[in-house]
Amino acid sequence: MNIPISILDLAPVVTGSNSAQALRNTISLAEHADRLGYSRFWVAEHHAMPGIASSAPAVLVGEIASRTPRIQVGSGGVMLQNHRPFVVAEQFGTLEALHPGRVDLGVGKNSGIEPAAVKALGLSGAQQSTEEFVRAVDELRRYFDDESIAVPAAGNRPRMWMLGASGRSAKLAGLLGLRFAYAHHINPTETVAALAAYRATFRPSRDFTKPHALITAPVICAESEEEARNLAKPGALAFLRMRNIKPGAEPHNFLPAPLDVEKHIYSHEESEVVERYFATQVIGNPEQVRKNLEELLSETQADELMMTAMVHDHHDLIRSYELIADTLPMSAYK
Repeated sequence: MNIPISILDLAPVVTGSNSAQALRNTISLAEHADRLGYSRFWVAEHHAMPGIASSAPAVLVGEIASRTPRIQVGSGGVMLQNHRPFVVAEQFGTLEALHPGRVDLGVGKNSGIEPAAVKALGLSGAQQSTEEFVRAVDELRRYFDDESIAVPAAGNRPRMWMLGASGRSAKLAGLLGLRFAYAHHINPTETVAALAAYRATFRPSRDFTKPHALITAPVICAESEEEARNLAKPGALAFLRMRNIKPGAEPHNFLPAPLDVEKHIYSHEESEVVERYFATQVIGNPEQVRKNLEELLSETQADELMMTAMVHDHHDLIRSYELIADTLPMSAYK
């Protein structure tokens, strides 16, 4: 498994804490990831979600880059429907100028926001069409050209990726000649087909001459399988709560504490949902995690692996990534 291995973090707000602490935890995790030899550290974009503190990727990327000497830092990703390409170019051109060669700009088509934020962002609420997205991507790329009016983006070009979780987005990434980051943690059933479609449709561009695909997988590691499953249970309960939200009900957005998990009485149907949730995760001791990830990469032939995890205790999350780093070879950045 001699490929770059990286981390995606959502800055989850856990029960009993707040968004400021969640952001500090993300920065702390990035510092540990840098020391452990991980290749990239990406942050997401979500709006109006009390349980997710990562709403301003450019700001968070800048802070992380200033705290770490080596690791690639980026967005997983910036949703272009929410922003003017000119502003995105200025932001990430600034980051690339300040941290040359270390900045990834991952862009996505979906808005990635809750309905409550649509009006605040001045959006229509309609989903961006493929044609509109392609125009936005092309415009964004041009702003990084040397003669661009977008200072300091002109001449300071970050490494650009397209994000997606479907075969349609995979084909689009290929046609645009971009690197592709597939959200296996969101849609694991289409991963193999999506990556095949990406490679089949790839057209070389000025930025990339050959296809390059990354997959994001949910991974939790501990000294024993039982401990790893216990660490995964708050995320499973959070998933269950979001799935069971009734119209008009107040969502449970925070990552539950272990005590919440112990108190929750699972129905038969809920238990089945949780088991299906666990089946889509890579959860176990170091040897189990290594074996499962090797099988996943063999099946998908991905060029890079990015991991994400929802763990209540920050120290447990760091320990999980430490165990993985000890188990998997940390390849040089590509």
